[in-house]
Amino acid sequence: MSYFKLKWFKNTSSIIPTKYHILFWFSYFIFNVIRWGSYFDDYWYSLKSNLVEFPLHIVIVYFNIYYLIPKYILTRKFKRYILFLLLSLFILYSIRTGLNFLLVTKNIWPEAEGSQQAFTFNHIVAVILGELYVVALVSAIKLGFDWIYEKRRAEEFQKIQLRTELDLLKSQIQPHFFFNTLNNLYALTLEKSDVAPEVVLKLSDIMQYILYDVKEPFINLYDEINYIQNYLDLEKLRYGDRVSSKIKITGDIENIKVPPLLFLPFIENCFKHGSKENELIEVEIAFEVLKDNMLKFKVENNFNEFYKSNKKHGIGIKNVKRRLELLFNNKFQLKTTIKKNNYLVSLKIPIQ
Repeated sequence: MSYFKLKWFKNTSSIIPTKYHILFWFSYFIFNVIRWGSYFDDYWYSLKSNLVEFPLHIVIVYFNIYYLIPKYILTRKFKRYILFLLLSLFILYSIRTGLNFLLVTKNIWPEAEGSQQAFTFNHIVAVILGELYVVALVSAIKLGFDWIYEKRRAEEFQKIQLRTELDLLKSQIQPHFFFNTLNNLYALTLEKSDVAPEVVLKLSDIMQYILYDVKEPFINLYDEINYIQNYLDLEKLRYGDRVSSKIKITGDIENIKVPPLLFLPFIENCFKHGSKENELIEVEIAFEVLKDNMLKFKVENNFNEFYKSNKKHGIGIKNVKRRLELLFNNKFQLKTTIKKNNYLVSLKIPIQ
């Protein structure tokens, strides 16, 4: 696009296709010819006068919406806008009156009573008001299109921002999880544990799920539960008989979709803060399909009081809360409670 076109179009929010411009002006021209032809009972005169005036209408309208408004209204220079608009209207009045006198009729104001002269106050006001009507009509249409365009663009931008932040948050979960698991694997290798190879295999399966299977914003709940089971198996390899876990499913989950990797941080915390050394780690996980089109997730584990005073926190839970806010706005419920020596997480989310 040339510099001239850039200069004239850079401040417009939307570009209306040319065919709509042509359709609008053609329809408006026909309407005006019929309207004034009927008024004067002289359609030939109406056709000639509109052929003279319509190119001038088009010039002043586009000059206003593509130059004056972007240059002065959008920059809040209202006095200059009024000055240049009035000056443009007076120039147009002079050209229109001259052309009508030379090409159409010597009576420059046939709708007025009696013989009227050009460049009188009443005639100038009447013509300028007529032009202002056209300018205001088309400007309102253009600004309406711009408003719709900007609204849609803002909505799309918000969606892009949301998706970008969600992708970032999801990507943060993966290194967070791998970091913890590799630390565990490192501890097992130091102990020369026989279960270290099995840990590597389980970790490989989980990496395949995260890196290759999780590509959509929502995945089947069934797949996510299988992933959670793999994680529990991984922790059982690490802790051995110290881990007691079970998953309970209530309702039909076949067609339910959930955000990937949403529940894992809560389950990770069961092992990270679950119990003191050499004590049993008990984890109970439940998924329940509720009647109000909600999915309820619960995880309960025996609680280590040391967790209260531990000031070092991971990014997992904070990450999940932010994801929930972005995905579901205020349509989710997250509660955490401590009962005796048990830590309970309850999460309700809308069913997708």
